Amino acid sequence: MRPLIARLARTLVVIVSLVPALVVAQGSPAPTFSKEQLDQMVAPIALYPDSLLSQVLMAATYPADVADAAKWSKANAKQQGDAAVKAVDSQPWDPSVKALVAFPQVIQMMGEKPDWVQNLGDAFLASSKDVLDSAQRLRAQAQKAGNLKTTDQQKVVVEQPAPQQTVIKIEPANPQVVYVPTYNPTVVYGAWPYPAYPPYYWPPPPAYYPGAALASGIMFGVGVGITAALWSDCNWGRGDVNINVNKYNSVNVNKQISANQTNFQHNSANRRGVPYRDQASQQKFGKNVAGADQRADYRGRDPGRDAQRQQAQASLQQRGMDPAKERERLQNDPAARERAQSAARDTGRDRAGGGPGGAGGANRDQARGAAQARGGGDNALRGAGNAGQARQQMDRGNASRQSMAQHGGGARAAGGGGGGARAGGGGRRH
Repeated sequence: MRPLIARLARTLVVIVSLVPALVVAQGSPAPTFSKEQLDQMVAPIALYPDSLLSQVLMAATYPADVADAAKWSKANAKQQGDAAVKAVDSQPWDPSVKALVAFPQVIQMMGEKPDWVQNLGDAFLASSKDVLDSAQRLRAQAQKAGNLKTTDQQKVVVEQPAPQQTVIKIEPANPQVVYVPTYNPTVVYGAWPYPAYPPYYWPPPPAYYPGAALASGIMFGVGVGITAALWSDCNWGRGDVNINVNKYNSVNVNKQISANQTNFQHNSANRRGVPYRDQASQQKFGKNVAGADQRADYRGRDPGRDAQRQQAQASLQQRGMDPAKERERLQNDPAARERAQSAARDTGRDRAGGGPGGAGGANRDQARGAAQARGGGDNALRGAGNAGQARQQMDRGNASRQSMAQHGGGARAAGGGGGGARAGGGGRRH
């Protein structure tokens, strides 16, 4: 009895020792994006003023609204600042998206990069702290490279809230005039630490940066005058976004919020059926969204396959492969696109057996030769391949047999099906 009790006790000790490891493994899912991927996607906006950066991050969680706002901005290119925000007050977009029409160079850039917008928004929903930490890493790199400093357009403030923590803030030099910086990440950040994940870069649109001066690797265009259009800020310590309720309510007259809603809260109703990337976000925001299922059905999409596709894309990106970037490369490189299309055509012919020396080609040649020997040329092949014509001829044969039966020829028709078939065959020869 004692040996049995001893064995049970040892087994219990082993099980208890494994519990913490199992809990950690189950309670610590893999991050939606790696640190390298986050720095790659945050690079083009990390040096934006804090208030503008926070608006971009919130707006990115509503990709469909961003796409519509970008189209509006492009069609109303002269609208910017507070006037543009007032002009879209009646639009159904999320207020964070409406705020960005004040900056056409920003919203239009986002409209041209829908994959980037959705990835950025999904990353922010999965962990706003990880995204803001990425921005701080990049700001520290730019400062170390000597390319992030106070200028006439912006103030760079370095704070140390804790002994092991440094926060770099970027604020407009004039609170009522915001300059949107543009820069080449491979230059402004110095040596890029992740060669397998080069930073995203979009050249500045000339219309919004006419004759802009390059200061410390950063280019500033024309300042945008605002009063309350930007109503958020980065909370670096907490790792999320603060909301200035007074400013928000002064701009969004028809969508007021309560005084205690001082931090960003994602509104899944404004997601408009766009799927969430990671399982945690799907469970938190993806349920009970009005119309999401119907929109997926209308588009002929399977939510299960969407989730599998997103999981596969995440796996590829973790291995350093980005399908979205590859699509952009094919779109921007005519030679590469032609090679891909040619390869697809060749593959299709080989699968059909119609390639050089393919079985399908050989069979067609043999059939053509036999038809020519019978004196029918290749018309016989064309007739055999015309399914619509064959169906019409069969219908005429059936009609003929039914007519014979109705005119007292039922016995002959019943016993002479071959004659009916021959009649149908005669119809095919005409």
